[in-house]
Amino acid sequence: MTMREWSLDRGAVHAQGRERALRSRWRTASLAAGWPFPSDWASEAVDAVCAAVVAEEDLAHPLAELGAARAEAGVGLAGTLQDLAALHAVATGTHDGLVSADPDAVPTALVRPTALGWADVVARLSAGHEVEDPLTGLTTAGYLRTRLHEVYREAESGGRPAGEDFTLLAVSLDAPADGYPRMMAMVLVADVLRTVFDAGETASLLRSATAAVLTRRAPQLPARCLRARRMVERRLAADTALRACREARFEQVPLPPDHRAACDLLASL
Repeated sequence: MTMREWSLDRGAVHAQGRERALRSRWRTASLAAGWPFPSDWASEAVDAVCAAVVAEEDLAHPLAELGAARAEAGVGLAGTLQDLAALHAVATGTHDGLVSADPDAVPTALVRPTALGWADVVARLSAGHEVEDPLTGLTTAGYLRTRLHEVYREAESGGRPAGEDFTLLAVSLDAPADGYPRMMAMVLVADVLRTVFDAGETASLLRSATAAVLTRRAPQLPARCLRARRMVERRLAADTALRACREARFEQVPLPPDHRAACDLLASL
């Protein structure tokens, strides 16, 4: 090993020691400031931030990754910024004792990438949750309201009522107020609706025991509704645990004159 290689190696070891020391002080300060998940504080993003701080590199990307990692772990924005404040306090402090993690003292240049990284993940997760019900796989009532808005705009541009081309099919269960039977029955109903109405229709969960399908009026619609009803009845009858759930009610509901009235209708089904 040459003298230069030995010197570089010593420098790397020294940097790693500084990173470990910073990481340890950061964790201590964050826990003291109220970090609620001690066992989940460590992450690859934390290591990357420590390395960047010690190397005096630009922190924008590592902090964005930190914010994203905290959001993925379910940490709120307030907790994420409190953790950032703990980092700032120990990185700029001149002693090894406990420091005060003050989020208001953190420069905007550090807060912004952290908050943006956190917000990007939350926006992505929220969008997925808002569009689809995780249990049944049906779209949400909010998505159906948006879809109806598009239908009414299209009908208005064509100078005809939305109800001429589209209708709602409401499907509801006579089921216990809560518990396993109703939950599993709606999972079965949802599977049937996705199977039968698979040509671009919008099938949505309005409430825990009520679904609706936005579908075009067509000559074959009554036959499709009958098929769906019979499939639901067979599947409910085949599971003895679902005896408390009587047959599903299928009702074709005309669309009202405007979108606002349609939203009111959804709330009443």
